[in-house]
Amino acid sequence: MTKDYTELAQDIVAHVGGKDNIAKLVHCVTRLRFTLKDESKADDDYLKQRDGIVTVVKAGGQYQVVIGNHVPDVYAAVLKVAGISGDGGVDVDEGDVPKGNLLDQFISLVSGIFQPMLGVLCASGMIKGLVAILAAFGVKDTAGVYIILNAAGDGLFQFLPIVLAITSAKRFKMEPFTAMALAFALVYPNIAASFAKGSVDFLGIPVVFPASSYLQTVLPIILTVWVGAKLEHFFKKIIPDVVKVFLVPFCVLLITVPLAFLAIGPVMNYASDLVGLIFTFLYKVSPILYGLILGGAWQVLVMFGLHWGLVPLAILELQQHPSGVILVATIAICFAQAGSLLNIMFRTKEEKVRELAIPAFISALFGVTEPAIYGITLPMRTPFIMTCVAGAIQGAFLGLVDVKMFSFGGMGLISIPSFIAPSNSWNLIYYLIAIGMSFVLGFILTQFITIPNLYGEPKEEKAADEKAVPELKELQQELIASPMIGEVVALDNVPDEVFASGAMGKGLAINPSDGTVVAPSNGEITLVFPTGHAVGMRTENGAEILIHVGMDTVSLAGKGFKSFVEVGQKVTAGDKLLEFDLATIRDAGLPVITPVIVTNSADYDDVLLTQEVRVNIGDYLMTTVR
Repeated sequence: MTKDYTELAQDIVAHVGGKDNIAKLVHCVTRLRFTLKDESKADDDYLKQRDGIVTVVKAGGQYQVVIGNHVPDVYAAVLKVAGISGDGGVDVDEGDVPKGNLLDQFISLVSGIFQPMLGVLCASGMIKGLVAILAAFGVKDTAGVYIILNAAGDGLFQFLPIVLAITSAKRFKMEPFTAMALAFALVYPNIAASFAKGSVDFLGIPVVFPASSYLQTVLPIILTVWVGAKLEHFFKKIIPDVVKVFLVPFCVLLITVPLAFLAIGPVMNYASDLVGLIFTFLYKVSPILYGLILGGAWQVLVMFGLHWGLVPLAILELQQHPSGVILVATIAICFAQAGSLLNIMFRTKEEKVRELAIPAFISALFGVTEPAIYGITLPMRTPFIMTCVAGAIQGAFLGLVDVKMFSFGGMGLISIPSFIAPSNSWNLIYYLIAIGMSFVLGFILTQFITIPNLYGEPKEEKAADEKAVPELKELQQELIASPMIGEVVALDNVPDEVFASGAMGKGLAINPSDGTVVAPSNGEITLVFPTGHAVGMRTENGAEILIHVGMDTVSLAGKGFKSFVEVGQKVTAGDKLLEFDLATIRDAGLPVITPVIVTNSADYDDVLLTQEVRVNIGDYLMTTVR
């Protein structure tokens, strides 16, 4: 039965300065992490002496109250006492853009925004592929089965800004319904027709509305929600609480929606027009150069919505002439994504990536590449670059042999009829060669790169010599094996005063050289932290072991970590508990040193430690004695 921590929680809240002094509260595996408005109001001495609290630490702008393994229960009690909304989770700051260069930040931002919707994005792409197959077999677009399935597959893509508003709101810490209202304004059904009637201005400022509307677009809504989130945070600070619930969204909508139509959208439109002018000039200079550059840049242009500068020109070209060349270099690029995905499916060791790649592969064959790009190749980065290279080569080839398209049809496999020339069979043959070229290049170029991990799963299988360690027992003592490979570090050298002081228990630390953690003994899992950076177990003889990978790694929010066990699971010495990516931790500037602690050391007369300077998995690490 869970112990009642209400009295402890009341004491903690009162002595951190009261609930009004708490700006934010999260927890990690051993401690409550407060962000206080004024740390001087906290009573350090009282909290350090209070039963149920190990100690107090101030670090990284946080006021940390160290509790121990039962911190989730205390956290829940504090939330209730202080009246703070929370889900018992960890500090996952969705609003923070990852560090790195601008390209890294952009890729991480867009990938993170698309991540929650990848499953349904893949499913919708597959239905669009099915509709394309029906059309290829002669099903009319007026047939009920075509109309309904087309709505099922294309609906998500048409109203993508609304879905992106929800995920962007989470990323930028904005109220989701306010963000959705911004998206509804951009895709409002009658607004395109209203602007089409003639020039429109807003308080004397002309409104430039894209002929293609904001349906299916990505960046305009992301930028709009970002601006709206900034305004919302500002208005929440200055508007009184009594009217905040309706006046904050009122002010945000009143300012952000006009900004979206007057500034954000038009900037994208002008950039699209400029792209159209540049590529029209390039084609006049050299069709080969045109195909090379457009084929290589097309996917990036689509991501930014800049491709709309070419699409209207291509439609107009086919209306005025029997054939066109403007978009020829772009139609078969989806097969480069398909080829790259096939390679990734064969080589990845991540089951989740393989599961996403299969429907994304099918969608790509029919020209729907959003699941492939945003779900897999763009987050992996290098595979996406390889597909751009493949697109450039096939584009140059199409420009060299002067392939033309004769109708504005679909993408992928369904585009093939658009290249059937009335009196030139080579036109279709060359296009089919470009399809094969794009697919093969996408596959082969991806073969030359390392397939990175997206979800923290292993890059390599565990070495054959990492064998399970048999349990060793002696009367009144228990031998604990090393759960990791690395250099042994004395506990007082750990860069965290809670662990270094022994407040959490006796033990030592390992500076790991490999990202695998195994069970150091037979026993039962008692703790698996949601972010995967810490795991606890109780051995057969009662020793409670805590393995905490790195320092402050809770801030990574699970990035680079993967757990293989759950609470209550029985394990045998040598069973894999978790894996982590050393590079991810180091890139974040965090120590990788990993304490291995006997948290119930008080139940033992002593905990004897190894004298070795380096250990492998399964080597002797410590002995509990009583």
